Amino acid sequence: MRVIQITDLHIGQEGEDTYFVDVRENFRRIIAAVQERRPNYLVLSGDLCYSQGDLGIYAWVKEWVDQLKIPYEVIAGNHDDSKLLTEAFQRQADYRPDGLYFGRNWGGRPVLFMDTSTYKVESPQLEWLQQQLQQLQGDIILFIHHPPLLVGTPFMDNNHSLKDRDPLQDILCAYPGNIDIFCGHYHVERTVRWKNLLVHLTPSCFFQIDSNAEDFKVDHYRIAFREISILPDSTISSVHYL
Repeated sequence: MRVIQITDLHIGQEGEDTYFVDVRENFRRIIAAVQERRPNYLVLSGDLCYSQGDLGIYAWVKEWVDQLKIPYEVIAGNHDDSKLLTEAFQRQADYRPDGLYFGRNWGGRPVLFMDTSTYKVESPQLEWLQQQLQQLQGDIILFIHHPPLLVGTPFMDNNHSLKDRDPLQDILCAYPGNIDIFCGHYHVERTVRWKNLLVHLTPSCFFQIDSNAEDFKVDHYRIAFREISILPDSTISSVHYL
């Protein structure tokens, strides 16, 4: 089973200045690459909007994704509005008062999707996660916008990391199996192993941030997506730049 993850689209209003980047053209290029590869699933893992959630932007993204005729899932990032995103993508069955989070089963592999649009995971979602993990066994996959731990990139770690990480880490690390975590938010490519967690940071469809800089600095403007192969007893992933 093959899955493509795209993240941090940052689509602005038509004609809006988005840091001198044509984000809509970037997204069309990514969609063309997805169309060429024809994965089994597509995941949009947050920050669909440039600055804040907008129904018109979500509708524009949805129109392009629907044309692929590939099953897909969508979660919110900190530049999204979970409620508006739920409405636009018609995911009401997965929406709760504190966010859009849910579980799936892909070919026998449990897959969880979480909501960090408020820069933290609230208590109801933590309780849901704990209940889910108590019912599961074996290796699982988690999609979440923010990485659940610090990853050694100074600017993002110091200024834009997930808040109140400890309860989330405690729940994830108490799980007896391995968890492959696919996220975005940091605009870098990086993989970090911590205890039973293997965290994969996927680059942005906008621009990439210098992972060594203390202050904000753009590294380059090449956009990327991640391709994930889910096998019976392993998960393999690679990043593709355009």
